[in-house]
Amino acid sequence: MIEFSSSRPLIIGVWASLVFFGGYFAVAHFVGWHNPAPWESAIGEASRWCERVAPGAFREPVNALSNIGFMLGGLWMLWLLGRDERAGLPRVGLQGFTSSSLVYAGAAWFLGPGSLMMHGTHAAWGGWLDNLSMVMYILIPWMLNLSQMGRWSMSQFLWTYAAVVALYALLRGLYGWGLGMNLDLFGLSIALWVITESLYRFWSPTFRWLSGVVGFIVAAVFGITPLEMAASPEKYWWVVLFWLPALVAKEAPVRRRNYWPWFLLGVFFYLSASAIWQTGKPDHPWCDPDSLIQAHGIWHLMTAVATVCFFVFLRTEREKEPLAT
Repeated sequence: MIEFSSSRPLIIGVWASLVFFGGYFAVAHFVGWHNPAPWESAIGEASRWCERVAPGAFREPVNALSNIGFMLGGLWMLWLLGRDERAGLPRVGLQGFTSSSLVYAGAAWFLGPGSLMMHGTHAAWGGWLDNLSMVMYILIPWMLNLSQMGRWSMSQFLWTYAAVVALYALLRGLYGWGLGMNLDLFGLSIALWVITESLYRFWSPTFRWLSGVVGFIVAAVFGITPLEMAASPEKYWWVVLFWLPALVAKEAPVRRRNYWPWFLLGVFFYLSASAIWQTGKPDHPWCDPDSLIQAHGIWHLMTAVATVCFFVFLRTEREKEPLAT
């Protein structure tokens, strides 16, 4: 059981934000950002995400500072959890100061510093941190789903989550994107989230083993067809992991969630942001490197809203009503 005053996590989050920016500006001023990653554009050119690279503290000012949206979203979550505590609400799921609620809020907040470091510094380690923050967030919902249907304790969830994050951080640092085995854990985790969410809603012994098919539908939404997968099995070997939830989810969840409106709103904001993200590239006709409105910055703000929507959705979790006899 976690015991905090109702305001302590929010105060910690505010201080963490101030310390982050204080440290960032101190390093930028006294040391500077040297040795950019070889794949980044030179100062004065359009970046990979369209915005012109600047020589100051932020290599991509708009794309970097738009990540404040994630930090504000995480702080709002901590404020809401504190309000739960003051109201004396039961600590269930993402309601009140539970391990899962604080991990979710912390990971959502960390998306901001992670992405800001990449767009702000153009250093290779900034890209590593950006990708790590994305994986730290996207692991949470599908692993929480599996923890319920696999009857894990909260300790088992936390240790498994920490182990996967640590292993990913190591392999991403050593081998870069794909981890040396053509594995995009972030993209795979999106599919695993939808698969586990489908199982959470429609669990049955039969659907448990059919659920992996949902992963192919998710992949098709993002432009990867089964025919493409079949043509390059060495590249898409990870589709076998679509059945990982079936192996773990041995029991139906004991709780239920309301999918309207917050889950569907989160999906809407994320998919809309993904479409806008595609326009934020140098070769796209809508790219204007000198504009204060950058498509990638809009992507950051909209996906920050999506994390808030999913947070509110997960807070709708309630115990299932017993069947009438």
